[in-house]
Amino acid sequence: MIPSMSSAHQTSRSRRFRQVSGAISALAVAALLAACAADPQYRAPEPDAGRGWIQPADTSATEAQLAAWWRSLGDPVLERLVEAALAQNLDVLQARSRIAEARALRDAAAGAREPSLNVGASVTRRRQSRNGPLPIGSLPGVSRDQTIHEGGFDAAWEIDLFGRVRHSVESADARVQAAQEEANAAHVSVAAEVARTYLSLRGAQRELKAGEAWVGTLRRVAETVRRRAAAGDLAMGEVERSQAKFQAGAAVLPGIRARVRATALGLGVLLGRLPEIELSLADSDRDEIVLKAIPVGERADVLRRRPDVRAAERHLAAATADIGVATARWFPRLAISTAGGFQALDLGDLLKSSSQVLSLTPLISWRILDGGRVNAYIRAAQARQQTAARAYEKAVLSALADAERALSNYRFSLASVSGECAALVSARRGYDYAKRRFEAGDVARLDLLDAERSMREGERACARARTGAAIDLIALYKALGGGWSEGSS
Repeated sequence: MIPSMSSAHQTSRSRRFRQVSGAISALAVAALLAACAADPQYRAPEPDAGRGWIQPADTSATEAQLAAWWRSLGDPVLERLVEAALAQNLDVLQARSRIAEARALRDAAAGAREPSLNVGASVTRRRQSRNGPLPIGSLPGVSRDQTIHEGGFDAAWEIDLFGRVRHSVESADARVQAAQEEANAAHVSVAAEVARTYLSLRGAQRELKAGEAWVGTLRRVAETVRRRAAAGDLAMGEVERSQAKFQAGAAVLPGIRARVRATALGLGVLLGRLPEIELSLADSDRDEIVLKAIPVGERADVLRRRPDVRAAERHLAAATADIGVATARWFPRLAISTAGGFQALDLGDLLKSSSQVLSLTPLISWRILDGGRVNAYIRAAQARQQTAARAYEKAVLSALADAERALSNYRFSLASVSGECAALVSARRGYDYAKRRFEAGDVARLDLLDAERSMREGERACARARTGAAIDLIALYKALGGGWSEGSS
């Protein structure tokens, strides 16, 4: 009778064990399937670039032409300045430091895939109570004062069954790539700013030169008017008017001179050096760059090339991976921990086999109730992803708008240069004609000076138009994403 009861008891206990095991297995399978279903799968968006440029444009641009566009402008001083700035500008150096930070954080995230191991040693001197839970006083040969020598290790390894670590690494990888694209964006901005500042300097120098010639003409006009008024040929009111024009023109020149020095000082800061390091450029001169229509590539190429768009896409990828990290909180965390070493009261016994201690512990931790915190984390991650998605869409639209606006501005700037410089050619012909007539005695000196004044005003207008077009050209290169190449960061 007893054997049969024992057999029945064992059979019942075996059945319960199988039921519990089956329940645990079912829960594990259900968790795994749920994790697979909730695992976010990222696919890079394909933005709509429209059907092409709004206005006619040369689409034959190559990557090399845009990567180092300043070399195509034919000014060795500009080349030197831009390449020095890309090497030592403080914004560029900060961006590189942020890449190093992102890479370190990525390595920290990837380290969670590997087991962790700690080693340690200690010596503990302790006194135990005779009236405590251990009957120290009644155990013969056991002293209440003890010195415990210990040395050993503990190790742990989390099994990334539900993708928490994997998604953390994916997110960190995407943020490294975003930091690299932001460094590329710093290259684009710095190259454009150096070129804009340098060409503004050269433009201000030419405007100053034309302005000085114009003021010289106004001075000669005022002197001629004063002499004729003294001779009784003109009223004194004409003297005051001509003198006022001369003084007003002369008052413009100090502002232009200040602009020349300010832009030269700005170049030093852009190079990451003392402001005065490039001040000598204010006293030198270079030939003007050639202004012409440039190849810009396809409109869709702008989105593939612009670092800010590329960075926004990488931030979106990181935010998507973060949803996987948050979702993994719902599922069990599986780990194996082990500890071992030696423990002895006598230091001489510490390394004996009888002093060895060892433990091996499989761990499973599953959050069942948490007051809705996991769901809140997931919703927050999803909201951040939506924010990143909207930021990406905004970056796409802004890039297209920048490129279209810059292309339009440069196109009209070239038309303005053409018109102003054509007017200057006509003014120079008119001055030459007036000069010949004056030498022949057909016109008065004031008529000759008036023709010269028109020519000088044309020189100023042409200089301003050329400077504006040069700055618009730099803005176009920047809008196209020019100024960096693969591996530049």
